[in-house]
Amino acid sequence: MDEPALRQLLDDVRSGAVHPDDAVRRLRRLPFVELGFARVDHHRALRQGMGEAVYAPGKTPEQCAAIVAELLSEPGGPVVLTRAGSDHLAAVLARSPDGTVTDTGAHCVVAWREAPPRPGRVLLLTAGTSDLPVAEECRAVLVAYGVHPTLVSDCGVAGVHRLLASFDELVDADAVVVVAGMEGALASLVAGVTPAPVVAVPTSAGYGAGLEGVTALLAMHASCAAGLTVVGIDNGFGAACAVTRLLP
Repeated sequence: MDEPALRQLLDDVRSGAVHPDDAVRRLRRLPFVELGFARVDHHRALRQGMGEAVYAPGKTPEQCAAIVAELLSEPGGPVVLTRAGSDHLAAVLARSPDGTVTDTGAHCVVAWREAPPRPGRVLLLTAGTSDLPVAEECRAVLVAYGVHPTLVSDCGVAGVHRLLASFDELVDADAVVVVAGMEGALASLVAGVTPAPVVAVPTSAGYGAGLEGVTALLAMHASCAAGLTVVGIDNGFGAACAVTRLLP
């Protein structure tokens, strides 16, 4: 239940299309529904502007299928399932078959009720090809919320001329997401060039001293480029949510 759906329900009550008792029955299920293993938050879009997402790891396929079906039972905005494996995918699509599947490499993102396109020029950069699975997760979630980013892959600081080839896009962007492993230096470089807000995603790509993304995470936090926003390691989903909130 998002704001447009709630306004539509109120308009339907006012016009007589929906009886007040029926509206009360619908609203009684909110703000959350108890499934026993989960309390599905139908009011999150009203509070935050974005609905509850379903994180698949740690949940059984049947649990994921039930949560997604419950979220879809009420009118509203996008419903997103992240980090889904093949078993999750089969169970969820059997019960809610209209989802759009994006294969991000090691896992999938599934989206239902994708939002219409929103204005805003978003640039999504990866330092290397190994960072693409995280970037694809970010892109899939952005698209679900109506944001269609331009992906520029493999433009890390080891060959900085590759980034400079996209200088005009950097200057004109409304928001930029930088996905980088190793030492994470690309985020500082980008944030020092563009006036747009920059969201940095450290990834676990890298050798021993990369500490599975910890080095990139700390480097991004220690950046001298003021205003850089940093999310957790490999958290493409979180970066997409940050950008969605930043854009008007």
